[in-house]
Amino acid sequence: MKFDILTIFPDSLNSYFASSILGRAQKNKLIEINIHDIRAAATDKRKTVDDTPYGGGPGMVIQIEPVYKTLKKVYKRKNKSTRVILLSPRGNTLDQNKVKELASYKKLVLITGHYEAIDARVDNFIDEKISLGNFVLTGGELAAACVVDSVSRLVPGVVGKEESVQDESFSVYDEKKKKFNIEFPQYTRPEEFKGLKVPAVLLSGNHQKIKEWREKQTKYRK
Repeated sequence: MKFDILTIFPDSLNSYFASSILGRAQKNKLIEINIHDIRAAATDKRKTVDDTPYGGGPGMVIQIEPVYKTLKKVYKRKNKSTRVILLSPRGNTLDQNKVKELASYKKLVLITGHYEAIDARVDNFIDEKISLGNFVLTGGELAAACVVDSVSRLVPGVVGKEESVQDESFSVYDEKKKKFNIEFPQYTRPEEFKGLKVPAVLLSGNHQKIKEWREKQTKYRK
């Protein structure tokens, strides 16, 4: 699985992608993450990529030309195995069903905005828009990281145990309830901490009762 991220702050995500599961997945060549600096496509000495909005208003807007040039370097020809995504509050909210859909592609190109927005003509060069929810971030870099992280977990071999992905929150949809599961509470050593004890059933060794307890503790959310 390959990810190409277009941003004007290319150093902002390096430490996260180099750590833990994503770092190991890259070393094992299960995923590939490339970050592309939109400023490299600027034509002036100051590497300017933004300007004031037509029609007036506060803030600055990222220009379409450097975004387009950067996109063309990583996505030369349209194909069915690649999905070009703009991280935007105008997009559909990311959920586990969308994550599963995105994991079916071989390559995701993620375009991140900053400041007020990207020139709206970028819409002509993308496949879809994705939002994390009804709140505002300073830029799209964090949203892109969430897409990379959530999709990577579904790439075979990235998460150690396959059942970890199959049983975790939002992985199961209950047709009757029309809701997704929220995984049951988890506990580990010590058995008691400041008077707070691990539920006795988890210490019983009775796998059937443990299964019943976990099913009872599982929550569901739309």
